Amino acid sequence: MRTLRHERLAAACRVPFLSTLAFVVFSAAHVRAADISGAVVDGSGHSVPRAYVRALDAQGAETAHTFADEAGRFALAVPDASTCRVEVTLTGFEPAAMPCSGSPLRVALTIAPVHETVIVTATRTDAPTSQVGASVTVFTADDLERRQMPFVADLLTMTPGAMVMRSGAPGSLTSLFVRGGESDYTKVLLDGIPLNEPGGSFYLNNLTTENLERLEIVRGAYSSLFGSDAMSSVIQLVTRRADGTIRRPRASAQLDGGTYSTLHASANVSGAASRVDYSIGAAQFNSDNRVPNSRLENTTLSANVGFALAENATVRFTGRGELEHVGTPGPTAFGRPDLDAFFERHDAVGGVTFDQRLTSSFRQRATYSLASSNQTSTNLVADPPYTATYKGLVAGFRSSDFLNDTVGHLERHHASYQADWRLASAASSGDHLVTLLTDWNGERSTQTNRRSNARTENGRDNFGFSAQDQILWPRAFVTIGGRVEHNETFGTEAVPRAAIVIVAHRPHGGVGETRVKASAGLGIKEPTMLESFSISPFFLGNPDLKPERARSIEVGIDQRFAADRAKLEATWFHNRFADIISLRSNPVTFEGQYFNVGVTRARGLELGAEAAPIPALRVHGHYTLLDSAIVESTAPTNVLFAKGQWAFRRPRHSGSAGATLVWQRVTVDIAGVFVGRFVDSDFGLFTPAITESPGHTTWDARLAVKVTRQLSGIVSIDNLTNADYSEPLGYQPLGRVVRAGARVGF
Repeated sequence: MRTLRHERLAAACRVPFLSTLAFVVFSAAHVRAADISGAVVDGSGHSVPRAYVRALDAQGAETAHTFADEAGRFALAVPDASTCRVEVTLTGFEPAAMPCSGSPLRVALTIAPVHETVIVTATRTDAPTSQVGASVTVFTADDLERRQMPFVADLLTMTPGAMVMRSGAPGSLTSLFVRGGESDYTKVLLDGIPLNEPGGSFYLNNLTTENLERLEIVRGAYSSLFGSDAMSSVIQLVTRRADGTIRRPRASAQLDGGTYSTLHASANVSGAASRVDYSIGAAQFNSDNRVPNSRLENTTLSANVGFALAENATVRFTGRGELEHVGTPGPTAFGRPDLDAFFERHDAVGGVTFDQRLTSSFRQRATYSLASSNQTSTNLVADPPYTATYKGLVAGFRSSDFLNDTVGHLERHHASYQADWRLASAASSGDHLVTLLTDWNGERSTQTNRRSNARTENGRDNFGFSAQDQILWPRAFVTIGGRVEHNETFGTEAVPRAAIVIVAHRPHGGVGETRVKASAGLGIKEPTMLESFSISPFFLGNPDLKPERARSIEVGIDQRFAADRAKLEATWFHNRFADIISLRSNPVTFEGQYFNVGVTRARGLELGAEAAPIPALRVHGHYTLLDSAIVESTAPTNVLFAKGQWAFRRPRHSGSAGATLVWQRVTVDIAGVFVGRFVDSDFGLFTPAITESPGHTTWDARLAVKVTRQLSGIVSIDNLTNADYSEPLGYQPLGRVVRAGARVGF
């Protein structure tokens, strides 16, 4: 398991003089002598941050304690090193102890049957998931290899509170709704680099899991750390890094294919030499998909290269490209496909990060990145009109083709600086990790209508400053912080956040650790370029728009059982989304302008369970109850968006379940996703109108057989039961898909 070695979040291109001065002051004030020192590692030798380390005398009484830092290092002052012993504990690991003699010590922790992992996204520092006080989901490298899901969207369906909406087959428009929020309320990052379009939009159409080491999802409002767009969740993709302990190059490749003429091929090479480490990957995914003119061709290129400038300073380059071409046949469940329309999207991101640890208590990071997206939507041939039909209903009018030829070019320049100070304090005041960071985002947008030769260019610059303090006690962990965000569109806003974890019960007898957690925060989202700057009289921009706002609160409990072989989780959450931007139109002239007019409430309960009754078997499941309601309507005369109605396309009930069996050379993984009924629309096609989707259940299966140490055979089955449904209404997903192939590594 490689959960504890990963990319460090970056920040700013300039190192202010004040940060250096502050470092000197803090370091001078908190240096203390230590009689013993050491490091905490996991079974694979990777560092374990923030483990609780205490020294016990010959009678078992505690004489000193501390927490390991981000690199797993610790130092303690003890009365007598010859007679004491060191005990190390961390949720998700089995406790370990060893004599104090022989400093520096190396304490290895064994992973518990139901383990935890380290997450960066929740605090922008390395922190165990058990200490952050937030609702998080982490897909590790082992998860990604075992589940064999080429697209991130399919993986996210296993996340509590998340609803993935795909308009047909893979490659088509794919949106994510988390805990009742809108589809543009999720901040998406790649190794700390923001990927959202200006205004928050991010579509998962062609985002793949290729060459990723980990995927982190944090639910709740997180604008306190990430500024605009972090309204209901934050997703971070962590690029695979080479194992620095292995000097020779490693290579791996996979080839599989099957139903719908699907072909999936990938290759990766990684290694370390002298002061350089590298991981470079390429992948191709092609499929004819289910209906005519829905073929997908997607290429992924990825690189992560690091250069060690000195023992404690590195420069790292991260780059990724996703190149998609897909046909767009439209809502084929209602009628004939559009035979010429297509969508093309070329996304690219590159960033460089300087990371330096000046002392054991001070670390600074600076980064600059550029994320760009070129999108083309084209339909130049008018297909014949048709009369829509669906499950016995016949439309009252004929549907016609809509011709278009538009090109969009979006850019996000990002620079940030982050400084972290670790301040060891007295037992009563806890250990502190103070983070100060500043971000700049330069957003640029160019939209071109090639049919009318119309072209618009817009841009804005946004700045933010965040401060955060993480306070660690033996049985309590507190995070408190906030951000001041200045946006050229809406001005200056302040957004705080706080979280707490309390260890209510330490493991004893048959009952494991009990953790109670709570958090609250505010979120903001800037308007899109269209909402702010459009000059069309039918959707006129409004330069005076306020940011959309989120207020999120959650309280939860985690309980472990049976010597860490089982865990139950329960979390209640309450979100309020206000100042929602919508188009308000004149019913006579059809002219319209954007205003802040809507409020939505979303509250609910997330339940989760995980168990490893025997070493070969793991089972997991979750259920989400989402009670959403429109409080102030953006369209009060529309039955779909009237006051009191459920939030659009957000199911009241959803969940997932799965099991993994590893027996000798065979690995079997089965997972199912359940989506209950939700509000949807045929948008006026039929009488009576369709205003609801009944929901659906799908199952996937994976099989891997290790033929030799280097070669494995793999079989993947999506939609195992061949379920036929429409999500959203009118769009047809794939039926059963069977892919088979091989994976080789050397």
